[in-house]
Amino acid sequence: MDVDNAPAALPETAATTADAWEDGAQEPEFKPLTREEAEQWRASQPELTPWRVVRVQWLVGLSLAALVGLVTRQVPIAWSVLYGAAAAALPTSLMAWGLTSSALARNLAGRVETVFMNFVLWEGVKILLTVILLWIAPRIVPNLNWLALVAGLVVVLKVYWFGFVIQARR
Repeated sequence: MDVDNAPAALPETAATTADAWEDGAQEPEFKPLTREEAEQWRASQPELTPWRVVRVQWLVGLSLAALVGLVTRQVPIAWSVLYGAAAAALPTSLMAWGLTSSALARNLAGRVETVFMNFVLWEGVKILLTVILLWIAPRIVPNLNWLALVAGLVVVLKVYWFGFVIQARR
């Protein structure tokens, strides 16, 4: 066998890592946090509330509509973008209220199954309201531009993903 064509050996770090995952390997000892350490950790974690997402969605929607209005100088296109943004942000606002501030949310707090069912209920309300808003759009927005409406809707819906990316980097 030619030495130049011999397969390279695994670096020692890879072998060490593989050994750590084998059955029976000792895990590092778990050290619980003290009360003060836990409070410091909680204080360092940013709070992500549904209302923060709602505020950012409205801000992005209004900014996008204003920007499109300034660039195109066509009011119907700007209104279409704004309506599309509102078709995403308004149902999200209602869902955030339903999950955090409604009497139902307060009564169901603490029970995992009922909290989950409350989430499913409000998600259904959100989807239904979005569909209704899109269905009545031609009656509400004069000279509706569907492409602009969908662009506003999609950009505002992407706020969720930007929030997850920003939260993951912290």
